Amino acid sequence: MLLVLPTPRCSQNHVPGAPGSRFSRTPRSRCRLPNLRPTPGAARPPPLLHSSLLLSSPLRPVPSLLPRESESSAGGSRAPRSAAPGPLHVGATMASSISSLFRRSLRRPGRRESKQEAPAADSIPSCVPLGKAGERSSVLYSAGQFFFEYLVVVSLKKMSDGHYEPKIAYQFPKRENLLKGQKEEEERLLQAIPLFCFPDGNNWEPVTTFPSETFSFVLTNVDGSRKIGYCRRLLPSGRGVRLPEVFCIISCLGCFGLFSKILDEVEKRRQISMAVIYPFMQGLRESPFPAPGKTVTIKSFIPESGTELIELTRPVDAHLEHVEFPALLQRLSPILILHIFASAVLERRLIFLAEELSVLSQCIHAVAALLYPFTWAHTYIPVVPECLLDTVCCPTPFMVGIQMRHLERVLEQPMEEALIVDLCEGKILRAVGDEEEILPIKLQNEMLASLNRHNSNNNVHTSEQLNALISEAFVQFFVRLVGHYPSHIKWSKNGLGSFQERAFCKAIASKTNRRFVKKFVKTNMFSLFIEDAEKSRIPQEAYFQQKITEYQQQKKHRRDS
Repeated sequence: MLLVLPTPRCSQNHVPGAPGSRFSRTPRSRCRLPNLRPTPGAARPPPLLHSSLLLSSPLRPVPSLLPRESESSAGGSRAPRSAAPGPLHVGATMASSISSLFRRSLRRPGRRESKQEAPAADSIPSCVPLGKAGERSSVLYSAGQFFFEYLVVVSLKKMSDGHYEPKIAYQFPKRENLLKGQKEEEERLLQAIPLFCFPDGNNWEPVTTFPSETFSFVLTNVDGSRKIGYCRRLLPSGRGVRLPEVFCIISCLGCFGLFSKILDEVEKRRQISMAVIYPFMQGLRESPFPAPGKTVTIKSFIPESGTELIELTRPVDAHLEHVEFPALLQRLSPILILHIFASAVLERRLIFLAEELSVLSQCIHAVAALLYPFTWAHTYIPVVPECLLDTVCCPTPFMVGIQMRHLERVLEQPMEEALIVDLCEGKILRAVGDEEEILPIKLQNEMLASLNRHNSNNNVHTSEQLNALISEAFVQFFVRLVGHYPSHIKWSKNGLGSFQERAFCKAIASKTNRRFVKKFVKTNMFSLFIEDAEKSRIPQEAYFQQKITEYQQQKKHRRDS
């Protein structure tokens, strides 16, 4: 089942476990929508983000990129075949209906004394993402699988009340021969996509010009895995006033730069004809996702231009292939970035504000990437749709992006303590107050010096080089604080490990470092990381292990010299 968004009234608060309990972890809280029932007189909202897509099942391509079967052959308003009865109002009515129905919370139980007692459904496989920048080595980065699962085109359709509503106009490929349950799950997913392609609401008017923009959203499964929607919103070619449309690629692969280039090709073909898009996307589906540092070449024919060879290269460093740190540095000072990082490390509530969808998605992905090799384990919504702004009332940890036009509504919400970041002005609007004191001061100053140095030289380095340099500073932070964890995993004869938390913390000589680590080991991100480490002697994060080895060798060399 695909998780859904957090409920404003979650039943599980974000509180640490009982002191002294080795397995008292902060509960991993996620919130799931129950079966939605319409309020009297209101349109029936769809069961958002609820799907069990079979990642291992190949999707059958269709022979052409045609309108979906449910569209009216008489040329009337086209609606997705999967639409629930009645129109989907993305305005206040839907907001009220959905918000009032967010009731049940879904949390991941903490680690138990006996791992055999934990049901298999509770365990998060090592192939969880994110994503996103910061996502774990997983199917997200497995070479050889499909580039994408769907390409959908979301258009704005005028409703009887004069407002425009996002609807799926095209879907590629069209999956066939699905079982009843699979078909229902797919339809639920396809109903959720339009809401995130047009998160601004339904107050649209036809225009003559509209700058294209690229952004992304994330759908999270209850097992922790995530699907990413890569979006390009553009104005179709033509004359006179027109409405923008969104081309959205749904993939479990996290690589923003690569998919941005794919969307460039899609946009170029859209200006010629919709029919030209299909051969390119079909060629992409027939090509395997390349290994890190490798290139795949797609042949594509364009009328009047002939056959083109399009090269798509995957970054060498897998943990950096869904991140753009320069976007973060352009909008925030290094010291503010560290305050945000400190809040994220302790799994607090973070709200980012910006007007452009692209800025929101890029900056939130970058913040999540700073946590590598750990993964943000809670609600993660790079762009919150307007009708779901009550998300900020959830008392559990979250990292969300909201358009600046909704600032007043956000501030009026009865939310608990949260860090609110203004990406337009480059400042923090609301803070807990202890952000400067969270990180060990010595390590914080070293990271600050590194960020200031790279920020002043950002015209010298390429984007890829800057990504690597900034990531290195934060990876070293974790190497120095928790890099000794392998020495404190006790292995049994059956090959399972048991992390010795007390000895791990006691081994840290610095009192300030130890004080921070004692808080950090109670987070879900650390708990999940250790659970993976206990399953196999082979490290899940090879890059992180490499940095640990290098650091230990340097320490040994200094001692010997």
